[in-house]
Amino acid sequence: MSVRRLAENQPDSFIPSQDTKAFAKAAVKKFPAGKQASAVIPILWQVQEQNDGWVCEPAIRWTAETLNMPYIRVYEVATFYTMFNLQPVGKFHVQLCGTTPCMLRGSEELKTVCRNVIGGQMDVTPDGKLSWVEVECLGACVNAPVAQINKDYYEDLTPEIFERILEDLRAGKKVKPGPQNPRHSSEPLGGALTLLNGDGKAKSKGKASLRAKTTAKKKKPKTLKAPRKPR
Repeated sequence: MSVRRLAENQPDSFIPSQDTKAFAKAAVKKFPAGKQASAVIPILWQVQEQNDGWVCEPAIRWTAETLNMPYIRVYEVATFYTMFNLQPVGKFHVQLCGTTPCMLRGSEELKTVCRNVIGGQMDVTPDGKLSWVEVECLGACVNAPVAQINKDYYEDLTPEIFERILEDLRAGKKVKPGPQNPRHSSEPLGGALTLLNGDGKAKSKGKASLRAKTTAKKKKPKTLKAPRKPR
């Protein structure tokens, strides 16, 4: 993983909103006394949400003071996890998976789309709408190639579909997250096959057969009658 550093240009201060203060207070209460440092990741995430999608240096200092942590420990967390953006991003920030399954399914072509439509990694378009970065596995390998845009996943992408999504987002149009082909989630494109015979028919023998088997299991064994005594 490449070295992650804070942006060169930083704001003078970070003023937490009332929502961020309330979130931080609630996050700390979830952990035992003396373990407030465990809330550092959710608080940094909330800070990023307030700060237009990135974590600035003054926000790291505020988080450290709020949790009574050494500044360097919060800095280490913010610079280690790629979920935290260390410089300004666009309104729609694209995280494009470049790990092996996505690469084999066409992520290199999607990178070309990003370069053509947006620019270099972490560049922000002049209108402030788009930015992008390559990330490690997004955990949706069966739907490769995949991109996460803000909080939504866009799967089964092609260069043409991906470029259309970016342009629609820039234009303020609604876009559909999830698979960009006919499948609903991550089932095979041709539909489920595991419960079918070779001829395409279902393997189930029907309710009547199942009921008969169940009834047979419940039948009590016959009791033997004692032989009659001779007169």
